[in-house]
Amino acid sequence: MNPTSRRDAVPVAGMADAETASQPTRSPTTLGCVLIVDDDPRVRETMRDYVEHFGYSVRDVGCAEDALAEISREAPDLVLLDVRMPGITGIELCRQLKGDPMTHLIPVVLLTAERELDSRVAGLEAGADDYFAKPVHPRELEARLRSLIRLKRVLEELEEAESLITSLALTIEARDPYTAGHSVPLAARATAFGERLGLGEQEQKALRLGGFLHDLGKIAVPDGVLLKAGPLNAEERRLIEDHPAAGDRLVVPMRTLGLVRPIIRHHHERWDGRGYPDRIGGPDIPLLARLMAIVDVHDALCTLRPYKSPLDEEDALRTLRDGARTGQFDPELVRVFLELRRASMDRLR
Repeated sequence: MNPTSRRDAVPVAGMADAETASQPTRSPTTLGCVLIVDDDPRVRETMRDYVEHFGYSVRDVGCAEDALAEISREAPDLVLLDVRMPGITGIELCRQLKGDPMTHLIPVVLLTAERELDSRVAGLEAGADDYFAKPVHPRELEARLRSLIRLKRVLEELEEAESLITSLALTIEARDPYTAGHSVPLAARATAFGERLGLGEQEQKALRLGGFLHDLGKIAVPDGVLLKAGPLNAEERRLIEDHPAAGDRLVVPMRTLGLVRPIIRHHHERWDGRGYPDRIGGPDIPLLARLMAIVDVHDALCTLRPYKSPLDEEDALRTLRDGARTGQFDPELVRVFLELRRASMDRLR
């Protein structure tokens, strides 16, 4: 359909400018897929004409329930979403999409005839990436679509890189039969610890990733050193103590791991400054690294290693308490961790 055939059907500003909008230089498949969600069929049809004119493939539905079914079947690259719809509103649908790890990266653009501040704020608080008050100018719409979809693809590439690095870390972990499987419970306990401390969503995500990536630098440690059952000589100890810095160097290019890097680099520092690799102490050690150090040692105490038998929970907690007293750990964090573990033990009884 010619995109100028329904100029009077819906409130879209600057219709004549659509003829001068840049022509698509790539196929719709290359540019991406846009899902239009609006209970007014005239709006859907006219918006579809314009979005297809920009060079995108388009699907359209009339309600949020159908939108969820479409997204479940095949996720679009962007959702154009009317705010006022019967049943599930556009704002509620946006909130659901942004709260789901499977769909949170899909850009959501809210469309509404309302200009009230409360409506705009509600949409943005629900996680909307952009907000258009009708009438929509087609040239601005095209520019916003291209920008948001480009950003989505960058974020997807970063998440894929995170996934690759995490897989690499698990492969490294599997080299040592005594630590294989160590990362999964570590990530869960570190995240629970962060939640108990009232840390935000981003910090908790960093703790989860840190549980998997904290020993990434062991890729630089030879098997003969990593798996050695007896005491380490000076050179072997140097290799072991360099692994946090080596892991940090591996993830330097990944900006999305900015909160994870301190965990990787500093989880072997000590509260008294006698840890490694940088010999920093006290509050100079980043909080997430101090937290991970406690969870990491707790897990090590409770698992079989070539040089020791596992401790039971009570003995492990006693050892952590001693570590806080002798300068290994942040005493306040140990206190909170002990409370968390005892509460967990009580629930299991």
